[in-house]
Amino acid sequence: MSTAGYFERIDEHRYKPTAHASGAWDPDEMHFSPLGGLVVHALDRHLVGRPDRGLLVSRLSFDILGRLALDECEIRIETVRPGRTIELLEAVVLISGRPVVRARAWLLAAGDTAAVAGGADERLPAPEGLAPWPMASVWPGGYIASLDVRPVAPPQPGRTTAWIATGLDLVAGEEAGPLASYVALVDTANGIAVRESPTDWMFPNVDLTIHLHRLPAGGWTGLDTTVVFGPTGQGVTTSVLHDTNGPVGHAQQILTVRPQPSREL
Repeated sequence: MSTAGYFERIDEHRYKPTAHASGAWDPDEMHFSPLGGLVVHALDRHLVGRPDRGLLVSRLSFDILGRLALDECEIRIETVRPGRTIELLEAVVLISGRPVVRARAWLLAAGDTAAVAGGADERLPAPEGLAPWPMASVWPGGYIASLDVRPVAPPQPGRTTAWIATGLDLVAGEEAGPLASYVALVDTANGIAVRESPTDWMFPNVDLTIHLHRLPAGGWTGLDTTVVFGPTGQGVTTSVLHDTNGPVGHAQQILTVRPQPSREL
């Protein structure tokens, strides 16, 4: 573990973001990607505190309810739908006592389905040996500056496949599980395949939904990403998710597309 992280723990439920968590649209806000990983880290700690029933996190959905100020946050977790084979958990992130993210996790019973497994995409070329891409040349913020980004091919408008990793802890001095470490990088997808320059257009996502057919191993997060802008102010970022062993699932982000205020003048 490193001595630096995206967050520092205050107590059991509260965390303080560091400069490494600062956002790409506004450096005074948190980038959602490490915050999403922090929610999964809190879910992991919640699950460790109860008997293991063999349930696996299979879907994660995050709704971003408002501005993510670069300030102390609190995470509260409750069981929405208990069950022996299917369970639904909800986590709420609060800043200054106000809910800013509402996340839900579906847990499904594990079982041996290796005999019928199939249908996934081809695995990506390994990240080792690929040239780094200076993503900070497109985006500002401490989070983007913290990343090691290695495209499989040169990034194109609306279409990029890249590996992403970081040398920082999610929470300084704590070991995060492979799912939390993996999810902490997924929201980067909306920034690796920009269709238009972010100095001319804004296209922040208001949600992130992840479906998993296999739990990721952590380490590198692979994003095979396509961005579509519609004609009426909406967009969708879609990614096939990979780890170094192959595909693990899919992610989607809904975007609100609008010109930068300076462009409207």
